[in-house]
Amino acid sequence: MPLVEHLRELRNRLAKAVLAIVVVSVVAAFYSEQLMQFLAEPVPKCDSLTNSDGGNCAIVSFNTLTSPFTTTIKVSLMAGLVVSSPVWLYQLWAFVAPGLHRHEKKYTYIFTAAAVPLFAGGALLSYVILPVSIKVLLSLTPGGSANILSLDEVLDFTIRMVLVFGLAFELPLLLIMLNMVGIVSGRRMAGWWRGVVMGVFVFGAVATPTTDPVGMLALSGPIIVLYFVAVGFSLLNDRRRARKEAEGLADDEASELDHTPEAVAPAEPVSALPEQATRDRVNGYDDVT
Repeated sequence: MPLVEHLRELRNRLAKAVLAIVVVSVVAAFYSEQLMQFLAEPVPKCDSLTNSDGGNCAIVSFNTLTSPFTTTIKVSLMAGLVVSSPVWLYQLWAFVAPGLHRHEKKYTYIFTAAAVPLFAGGALLSYVILPVSIKVLLSLTPGGSANILSLDEVLDFTIRMVLVFGLAFELPLLLIMLNMVGIVSGRRMAGWWRGVVMGVFVFGAVATPTTDPVGMLALSGPIIVLYFVAVGFSLLNDRRRARKEAEGLADDEASELDHTPEAVAPAEPVSALPEQATRDRVNGYDDVT
């Protein structure tokens, strides 16, 4: 397709993805109160300031007049982004799929089917370790002090944890996608393992809002395991691709050009000057000069 057609295709894919997110967000807005209670559940609640001494628990409340409205919008958008992930992940892969060969397009549904559980698994893991991380942070409260937390801040903290874990779990799938389109080979990814392990631990320490070792290890460990799974899949995919190329090219693949020179018959000798039509001279010049 020409460039304009590619841009039109991208616009249509983005419009469908945004529409799915908006529709789910509107539906989630009717259940925003239940979602807020679910997201704030990992924080141990205090009945009053008297039993909040030493950071054992926290009092969660709204601190500003506009906090309930902004919090409802954030929670609804987060729910729309997570629940509609099968739609926008499919639109993302469907935009790339036309550039693949016929036998590779079948991976469109496999990509979507794997991306959704990975995102959900990362989000679930973050919700599981949230109580531990929050207790670690609250335990640093000195004696004689109490924690009065804004519900908006607690929900922001929880949402960031869910999104960071969910999106981080998509990294191995992105590497597999790059391998399938021929950008990165499995051998090259295997050679990156030292840098990737170091980078993942640094990313886990910086990206997790908890800034504690529990959150860093909980995020970094599964990503490293998934990375090596992606490397193993890419190595097998490279072997399969090499075997396919040895068997011959498919009908929708471009054939190789034959650069072997062919024999060319000698050309007829050509005079350097055109032949003269007449020998007559006009003012001392013939028809050539």
